[in-house]
Amino acid sequence: MSLDDMEKKMDSKKPYFGALVCQLTFAGMSLFSKAAFVSGMNTYIFLFYRQAFGSIVLLPLTIYFARKEMRSLSKADVMKIFLQGLLGFTIGLNVYGLGVKYTSATLGAAAFNCVPVTTFFFALLSRMEKVNIRKASGMAKVGGIILCIAGVAVLAFYKGPYLKPLFNFHLFQTQQSHVSSKKEWILGCFLLFLTCLTWGLWYVLQAWVLRSCPSPLVLTFGQTFSSAIQSFVVAIAIERNPSEWKLGWNISLAAILYCGTFVIPVGNYLSSWVVKKKGPVFQAVTTPFNLIFTLIGSEFLLNDGISLGSIIGAILLVLSLYSVLWGKKKEASCFDTENNTNVVPTETKTLNNI
Repeated sequence: MSLDDMEKKMDSKKPYFGALVCQLTFAGMSLFSKAAFVSGMNTYIFLFYRQAFGSIVLLPLTIYFARKEMRSLSKADVMKIFLQGLLGFTIGLNVYGLGVKYTSATLGAAAFNCVPVTTFFFALLSRMEKVNIRKASGMAKVGGIILCIAGVAVLAFYKGPYLKPLFNFHLFQTQQSHVSSKKEWILGCFLLFLTCLTWGLWYVLQAWVLRSCPSPLVLTFGQTFSSAIQSFVVAIAIERNPSEWKLGWNISLAAILYCGTFVIPVGNYLSSWVVKKKGPVFQAVTTPFNLIFTLIGSEFLLNDGISLGSIIGAILLVLSLYSVLWGKKKEASCFDTENNTNVVPTETKTLNNI
């Protein structure tokens, strides 16, 4: 094998590696966030510190790599980015944080499998996607939405036997271990599902924003910085006790640094890069790895087991994801076949002209 062939093979493997690192990063977000909330960190204050630190990390990168794109932004673009930050980050992440606090890190990771399905749902409502229920592809898409709803219902209303953690030693020794009441659990599941709806709408609206703001880096920084301002307003309105805002050398600080250093600059960037290289379907297919990494991490890092209902619900969410993705792939292959059938070869055209 020549050197050029080896380089091409290495380049072809990069999207796979990038997708796995991306999902590993998001799994760490669920684990660190849960550990911080269990230790007593206020969810609203946590989001402000996380977004503020992420903005500090992104600012020099955006100025260096996308200075021209920043200068060309109009007032309308800035307003769109501000609203995107409000929807996807301020509202979405605040609701997600409460959902993880009332349930578990594993359930928070399982909720990510709903996002591609809810994104498809809003794309269908906005006529960006079409469904023909007479075809197998359309039936698979509708079936995926039904499985998604069923998975959320199982997670919320059925716990079943509780499977204890396999290991007695955990890196983060928390004082709370799976003590959520039934009402808190149902509320947490509802909040996580609401987060998936919010992020689904956020992804669809991003296509509208990127028409006038084509730089993903500028969009990411703008949303993060806008969300930092918005999150401060929300946090200061809810929690005015100065002692709650103090940071110490504990798991809460580690969670803030992790999210600001890895999740926002690395995870979000890798997600956009993988979509650009391999397409959104490829990125969506790797979403269940988030759940797998979180399940493993919960056993080693947190005193947090899992119930049978959570396993069944997570399986239904994964099936719903692959059902929608299979339908989209089947639809795309049929579309390509029809286009190839309608294309008349050049030789045939020439013979007909003669």
